Amino acid sequence: MENEHFETQAIASQLERTSNNENSVPLYLTSSFIFDTADDMRAAFADEKEAYIYSRYSNPNNTEFIHKMCLLEGAEAGVATASGMAAIFTTFMTLLKSGDHLISCSSIFSATHAIFTKHFPKWNISYSYFNAGNPEEIEKLIQPNTRFIYLETPTNPAIEVIDLAVVSAIAKKHNLLFIVDNCFATPYIQQPIRFGADIVIHSATKYIDGQGRVLGGCVLGKKEIIHDIYLFGRITGPSLSSFNAWILSKSLETLALRMERHSENALYIAQQLEGNAKLEFIKYPFLPSHPHYNIAKKQMKGGGGIVTFSIKGGNEAATRFMDKLKMILITSNLGDSRTLATHPSSSTHCKLSEEERLAVGITPGLIRLSIGLENKEDILKDVLQALN
Repeated sequence: MENEHFETQAIASQLERTSNNENSVPLYLTSSFIFDTADDMRAAFADEKEAYIYSRYSNPNNTEFIHKMCLLEGAEAGVATASGMAAIFTTFMTLLKSGDHLISCSSIFSATHAIFTKHFPKWNISYSYFNAGNPEEIEKLIQPNTRFIYLETPTNPAIEVIDLAVVSAIAKKHNLLFIVDNCFATPYIQQPIRFGADIVIHSATKYIDGQGRVLGGCVLGKKEIIHDIYLFGRITGPSLSSFNAWILSKSLETLALRMERHSENALYIAQQLEGNAKLEFIKYPFLPSHPHYNIAKKQMKGGGGIVTFSIKGGNEAATRFMDKLKMILITSNLGDSRTLATHPSSSTHCKLSEEERLAVGITPGLIRLSIGLENKEDILKDVLQALN
């Protein structure tokens, strides 16, 4: 069927049924696949014939998951990986070589920052950071050996929103690849390829799963680029298990409903907390007070499920708030059906210096709330009692 809506594509796009006529796609818990003849095996390894060979290379469950993700993101091809960081690292290692340079938003996930600062220097790969609030400064950072521009939007954990069309125009002008981590938004909220991105990366562990069950990741984009990433991953082995792929593919069937509820709840919580005397500030993309509100409204279908605020009193007050929570869970994860709280400066971003944290908006009192699917009044009640 042509012109199917997002929700229909997420549900109806599944593997062809076997002779058993199953309703739900079966699990392919096998390490390898057999051939009828030696010549069939030769043809498969020579890429003369499309066939499943070994689950490190590909697996029917991975195929279905990636097919759905490509449909939802508007990508030509994709690769499934064991985690979001496996997707990021596999992409970087495929596209970069010794002597290359990349440009990244400074407000990124701490593990990605660690790759740049701790490991890239060993391989003579350099990087430059631009401020999320000023993507125009990217052009000043471009060097002859710059390979690509990388960013998250909304950013983690400062919830800054970067204008994808502006960055895409810069990348195209200078013949650079443009890579976007779309983990916080998901393809239901935002589709970076529509705004000119060449590659989209997901930690499927977060909202794609949506229930805190499995790890997974994927890289989506143009066919020729993805083929190279696939070949690198096929050799190095950051493979997504067939069980996790099966879970993630089924999870996509409810992604639209979940993201609508996450966004509805998060906007309500942000609106109710705005102006609270205990807070220094609160940020949510669909609050008119957000500095990038107009950009968010232009490129996002909803505000997503993440709300951040900074509590007056710094680290001590933030710690007290976390310890007072009753229903909301303390964890470093996000994108769960449950509401989750994180204190970035003492956990996910603790390895950054205080100067580095402040530069990307991580104050000592900053709390990141991943708003869940519970009743919004119950979420608000727990937040308010912990604040008070």
